[in-house]
Amino acid sequence: MDFDDYQKLSRKTAIYPNMGDNFIYPTLGLTGEAGEVANKVKKIQRDKDGVLGDEDKKELSKEIGDVLWYIANLCSELKLNLSTVAKENIKKLSSRVKYNKLSGSGDNR
Repeated sequence: MDFDDYQKLSRKTAIYPNMGDNFIYPTLGLTGEAGEVANKVKKIQRDKDGVLGDEDKKELSKEIGDVLWYIANLCSELKLNLSTVAKENIKKLSSRVKYNKLSGSGDNR
């Protein structure tokens, strides 16, 4: 499956207020799901000395999938193509590598 297919299929499972004109809902969902990923990682650090087991990976995969769903639906709300967003991100990061600007701060480095 590619990003375009995923974005189309994720839209078929989207049910939320003012869908098609509501970028706020998927943005808030994205932050919530990213928090769930971080919370699971925190507990692995706290309870398992940072040792990642197969079950942890399975649970993290589910949460990362939820993050991806919200990203795809946010892109749909913003009339952005997920595969284009991904390609542009790699292009940006590759440029930073080329100019040795991967570390540091600022959006336009």
